[in-house]
Amino acid sequence: MLVETDLFGTRDKVAEAIERLRFYEGLALRLDPEKGYFVADGGGKDSGVIVELCKMAGVKFEAHFHRTTLDPPELIRFLREHRPETILDRTAKTIVQLVRDNGTPPSRWRRYCCSTLKETGGKGKLVVTGVRWAESNRRKGRALIETCKRPETGKTILNPIVDWSTEEVWEFHRKYNVPYCSLYDEGFDRVGCVGCPVAGSKFQKVQFKRWPGFEKLWRRAFAAMLEKRAVDIATYDGPFPKWDTVDAVWAWWLGDQRNEEPEEPGLFD
Repeated sequence: MLVETDLFGTRDKVAEAIERLRFYEGLALRLDPEKGYFVADGGGKDSGVIVELCKMAGVKFEAHFHRTTLDPPELIRFLREHRPETILDRTAKTIVQLVRDNGTPPSRWRRYCCSTLKETGGKGKLVVTGVRWAESNRRKGRALIETCKRPETGKTILNPIVDWSTEEVWEFHRKYNVPYCSLYDEGFDRVGCVGCPVAGSKFQKVQFKRWPGFEKLWRRAFAAMLEKRAVDIATYDGPFPKWDTVDAVWAWWLGDQRNEEPEEPGLFD
């Protein structure tokens, strides 16, 4: 519950989150006097909460959504209709270029796509995210305020709803009539990149059935990767999986062996 009462009194989580945003606004303005907070709007339910909280808190902010070329069309339509204040930033590289240049598919343990396509914004600013402890075991180690692990970005991170449950996120949407992407009503728990390996192969297959064009895009990326490998193989001295066709890459990528590798945490995952 967003409002809880126990022997120690009443706790209002919405009021707490608003106070957190107001408390750290001074730091945000020192880092960016013109725009204040850099809000990382991923388009999902948690981002909807933080954008609305920033409005309720009356703090200065600018919201950004990083387009990756893998975004569900329903999500882009939703943002344009319901969160027009969010700036849709285009990535410098497509997923085809990114996979080709990295020489291997992204996976749960090699998440170069997130760091390149989703986490580059907000350099030198105070970035607000919707990260929550309840989302995963990895995220239980996240703090209210923290410094990005990648020193080259110079970011400070604020997670104002880090201690909220998923039920409380939806309670907020209902109570304050905050719109959300229609994909949630269709049973989707995630509305991020189509084919994201973090979601697991079962969900990837559901996504590709829904949006077959994205399967073609990923396969095109793997084809570009294999072509580049054929050129680079003479000088490549690292581990080299014996893929000779796109179908072989695809079978590995959606197979169980990929998920046996250790996971590497990302900033906004």
